[in-house]
Amino acid sequence: MDILLLVLHVFLSLGIITLVLLQKGAGASAGAAFGGGGGGGSVFGASGSANFLSKTTAFLAIGFFVNSLVLAYLAANRDVQTDSVLDALTAPATELSVPVEAPADSVELQDVPVADIPSAEESDDSAATDLPPADVPPPAGE
Repeated sequence: MDILLLVLHVFLSLGIITLVLLQKGAGASAGAAFGGGGGGGSVFGASGSANFLSKTTAFLAIGFFVNSLVLAYLAANRDVQTDSVLDALTAPATELSVPVEAPADSVELQDVPVADIPSAEESDDSAATDLPPADVPPPAGE
């Protein structure tokens, strides 16, 4: 049904485009209103009953509008699951968490070697040795 409505939507839009391009614009008779032609029209076009092209354009525009509303309603109330990355990012954390079981032969924490971290006294001594000697003159540009 969605495909049928989309095809109808395309045909309605092409029909509106075609009929609008076939019609004479309102500014076409503006020159005649200022004495440029023999017809008695106004500045904003002839005031009279609408012709076949304008009635058909109005009918297609109403159909296009109603079809747009129906397609928007169907898209908003769709029950299809999508595999979108954005859906996974906006999902609550409880849906994303997967329980992980520990392996049967897990390693105890006491068995893991600890890295050698220097104590505070050792790190202060090493920082002092990285500094340049105090008797070095500053650079020439300063």
